[in-house]
Amino acid sequence: MEIDSSAALRVHNVRLVDGLGSAVVADAVLDAGADGRIAYAGPASGAPAPSPDVRSVDGRGGTLLPGFFDCHVHLGMPSDRSIVDEALMTSPALRTLQTAERLRRTLDAGITSARDLGALPAGFRDAVGSGLVAGPRLQTSVGIISHTGGHADTTLPGGVDLGFDFCALADDADEVRLAARRLLRAGADLVKICTSGGMSSAGDDPDDEDLLEEEVAAAVDEARRHRGRAVAAHAQGGAGVLAAIRGGAASVEHGFGIDEQGCDLLGERGAVLVPTLATVFEPLDAATGPPWRYEKKMRWNERTKENIAAAIGRKVTVAMGTDAGISAHGRNLAELAHLVELGMAPMEAIRAATSTSARLLGVEDRLGALRPGMLADVVVCAGDPLRDIGVLAEPDNIVLVAQQGVVRKSALPPPGTGSTGREGAPPPAPAAAPGAGDSR
Repeated sequence: MEIDSSAALRVHNVRLVDGLGSAVVADAVLDAGADGRIAYAGPASGAPAPSPDVRSVDGRGGTLLPGFFDCHVHLGMPSDRSIVDEALMTSPALRTLQTAERLRRTLDAGITSARDLGALPAGFRDAVGSGLVAGPRLQTSVGIISHTGGHADTTLPGGVDLGFDFCALADDADEVRLAARRLLRAGADLVKICTSGGMSSAGDDPDDEDLLEEEVAAAVDEARRHRGRAVAAHAQGGAGVLAAIRGGAASVEHGFGIDEQGCDLLGERGAVLVPTLATVFEPLDAATGPPWRYEKKMRWNERTKENIAAAIGRKVTVAMGTDAGISAHGRNLAELAHLVELGMAPMEAIRAATSTSARLLGVEDRLGALRPGMLADVVVCAGDPLRDIGVLAEPDNIVLVAQQGVVRKSALPPPGTGSTGREGAPPPAPAAAPGAGDSR
């Protein structure tokens, strides 16, 4: 997830939420050196003097947060048309340019790091890292492994095979190992498997079981043998959730059917739940998709909300993922409002999308928090998400995005154009409202 460029940056006239603690600094300054690492993040009263040769950004009383993570995206897939249209009607060149545009929109929405779980070649990761394309820092699984007839089988009910090169079929432990090796050869940073059917696959159901526990264990062992890579498991129904955890997957993706046993196993094994609620909170409309998908969502949406709310209540470890590509691209942080609706405090939801997600991706030593020594991936939001978590959902409210001190997006006026406060002056006091901090 490396980015080649870095820059010195100073941000002032902001309230600071650091992604780790519960305290908020009402009038804060962040200083990053030329190496893109944070040298200071704290009260303006204790900040070092500004340097005239460092870019200084007036945050205008907004909220400074760590750059956010989305741990479950499909940037190579459109969210506004079917995968059949994508496969049969869109040229490879156009798909490449559309993917680059989705990368840019995702970054502009405040996602500075993302984990792509199928349909994104490793070249996009390298293009972002070298600065050729603007986008989130990336980890990619490149493809998805399931069994014949499972969630990643691209053969439609009528017998037509869409032939997606990112879908790999494996029907025993040895075939799982071979599929994992081929994806790792293609540059995968982790291995993505399926232990259940899914909503978006026509031939199966979330309660159907996909890869068996011993096949999951084979994938986990193969990933471990290749520089300790992780395994992420698409697991929607309860049986798939248990197989994923027992087999050693690092994360349960979706987890719609998770129950008390699954929650307990998550804690025992140190695994993480990535609930992708954006797909669940989408309005149900029979006219917007095929009947089989509508029928499954009708059966599962309310069940899912109840199960994930119960898991949140049991304090399982949750990282943020949206399934963008199935849900809308470029509105990723609406996921935080869904987490809050199901029981998280706003500060907990922010930590799920910053420090907890960084830990899941193995980069918590340098990303996910605003502390000295960390990389200056930062976001400024125009508003206070601890009072209204919904302000993060609107990309126009994300007024500054920087990676390693390099400003990627700024909707803030330049210095001397009617700034709301000089450096060192406190930002305007927000109106009192319920729900601040860690309160529910």
